[in-house]
Amino acid sequence: MKLLKLLDIIGKYPIISCQGSIDKNISGIEHNSNKITKDNMFIAQKGFTHNGHIFIGDAVSKGANTIVIQEDIQPIEDLTIVKVRDTTDALGYFSSKFYRLPWRNMETIGITGTNGKTSTSYYIKEIFDVNENKVGLLGTIGAIIDHMHIDLDNTTPDSLEIQRIMKKMIQKKIEYCIMEVSSHALDLKRVKYMDFHVGIFTNLSREHLDYHKNMENYFNSKLKLFYKTSKYNIINVDDYYSKTIIDMVGNRIPYITYGIKEKADVTASNIKYGLNKTSFILHIGNNKEYITLNQSGEFNVYNALAAAACTSIYGIKISTIKEGLENVKSIKGRFELLPLDTDFNVIIDFAHTPESLKEVLISIDKFAEGRVIVVFGAGGNRDQSKRAVMGEIVGNYADFAIITSDNPRFEEPEKIIHDIVEGINKTCIDYVQIVDRVEAIEYAIKNANPKDIILLTGKGHEEHMIIGNKKYPFNEREIILNIINNRKK
Repeated sequence: MKLLKLLDIIGKYPIISCQGSIDKNISGIEHNSNKITKDNMFIAQKGFTHNGHIFIGDAVSKGANTIVIQEDIQPIEDLTIVKVRDTTDALGYFSSKFYRLPWRNMETIGITGTNGKTSTSYYIKEIFDVNENKVGLLGTIGAIIDHMHIDLDNTTPDSLEIQRIMKKMIQKKIEYCIMEVSSHALDLKRVKYMDFHVGIFTNLSREHLDYHKNMENYFNSKLKLFYKTSKYNIINVDDYYSKTIIDMVGNRIPYITYGIKEKADVTASNIKYGLNKTSFILHIGNNKEYITLNQSGEFNVYNALAAAACTSIYGIKISTIKEGLENVKSIKGRFELLPLDTDFNVIIDFAHTPESLKEVLISIDKFAEGRVIVVFGAGGNRDQSKRAVMGEIVGNYADFAIITSDNPRFEEPEKIIHDIVEGINKTCIDYVQIVDRVEAIEYAIKNANPKDIILLTGKGHEEHMIIGNKKYPFNEREIILNIINNRKK
């Protein structure tokens, strides 16, 4: 693409200054100097921990012909230097334009909320698959283009990666793109220069307060999605924040509600829970179907209702919705019951917030026959205020707890555990502290009785442990199988 066209030099994007020729071809855009190739535009993104301006020399040496900056630098011969107020903002704008606004050429569905985004996206995808639509997905567990999987680092990747992936979706003739939209993505302008046809609100509870500082800021970041939609907003009417969302954006475009407790457009009745099943009657307007999910928990009923509401607006029959929901066998790290030949059960779940942890434990209580043993920790360099709360929740809803490590990052694991213990000590539960997570899992398995349920929370789909700024392999499924197999020898 010609730089002249990319810059919209005649007046669209607010450029402070431009030095050098704009009559040159841009072969690609990068903000990582290690990925620069000939005739790329390098955007010197200034983030929380890295400043791309210090890598300009490296980018130029590798072939960049245009640099986008927000800090002044000395002129460089034959190099075009574009100055803007915010290079993170510019990354979003130039990426979207370079890849020719791919989100306009398919139905884009954004899902936001504290919990339930991943499961909801997989339910929606399966319903579209049954309906023989071509589907793309962007989320916590990665990207899926038709049936090809791509690993991602963030729930919602940066704006450049989003546009690249969506461009690939267009090339594969994808009809529907389902995207988990995190509060960080909305706040850090990763989706500023794109719109959505449908927005889904799952729920809101305390999370990411290390970044957002308070719930008001967190809520306002989520709210941004519902100003970017053009067809429908879909709202969990049972959530405390739903009324505020409806009051603020309800008149923009049509909205659909779903829920169990309050009157809603899409709802469920006759709900029955089991260890690995949940059955209910799905109601969409005057239509109804008996549904049996292969996942347990009230939260999964909500996720299924959100998916049903979303796909119903595209005219998909309730019988097809039923088939899609029931086709989902398991979702990695989401109330995942491991297939083990043991007299106790092990469930892996991503629950890493107070509310999600509470919901998982309440769900287990509906069918537990033996003790509920929880192996859990809390992430380092994240919201410290939730640690004691999580400890107290486990103390109130479980029978035994093993407090351990979970991505300590740059904090001492012992300090994180101490913060959790302050909360668990407010209850009467028995617990142990085992810093090494492998040893903690082994302890749980060795001390499990028949019919006990061991719940491992926090890691979910993750297959690594973050210590410092490095990721180390950590696959809980393999660890559990190794421990069990060694016991049998």
